[in-house]
Amino acid sequence: MTHSVLDTNVLVLNRFYMAIRVVNVRRALTLLYRQCAEVISNDEEQFVSYDFDSWCELSRLASTDKQAGEDYLQAVGFELMVPRIVRLTRFDRMPAQTVRFNRKNLFTRDNHRCQYCGKDEPTHKLSLDHVVPRSHGGPTTWENVVCCCLRCNSRKGGRTPKQANMKLLTKPVKPRFHPLWSGPIDDPRYESWKTFVSMPAAS
Repeated sequence: MTHSVLDTNVLVLNRFYMAIRVVNVRRALTLLYRQCAEVISNDEEQFVSYDFDSWCELSRLASTDKQAGEDYLQAVGFELMVPRIVRLTRFDRMPAQTVRFNRKNLFTRDNHRCQYCGKDEPTHKLSLDHVVPRSHGGPTTWENVVCCCLRCNSRKGGRTPKQANMKLLTKPVKPRFHPLWSGPIDDPRYESWKTFVSMPAAS
């Protein structure tokens, strides 16, 4: 249990509350302990910041009345609540975020769902489809490639959706940010991230 909790995700904000990356709990607690970051917690619809000492104190109080979706780590003499968001106190810049175009990330963007028939399939039963076929000059880009089941891929062939009398469920776009791609996108533990990150819809 402790190992899995330490490997869960924590959203990192820069000093201006802009999401910049995702780290695991180990890294987040190190930043917090070294006073390089503070915890941002949702308290009655308001975001409140905590340094390491005040977070430990809050954890002591909260552990007596644990809420759904909260994780704790056993510290010396008390249980430490796992933060979901930390804010760097000395980092201003917003580094460029690029989501690598590859098979895995594209399947994740489309929730492993065929973008023509809407059927969820395991990875080995999915393929990539060029909306505008390469034979028609279609590029291999986020905006022109979608997740497709084998049946729909065979049905569409080398035609455009209009020519094949097929309709896309959603317009393909390049993801702006992918913080939840290492975990379930509908995990309630990461609900507070939605204030800072554009979240993909759940399946």
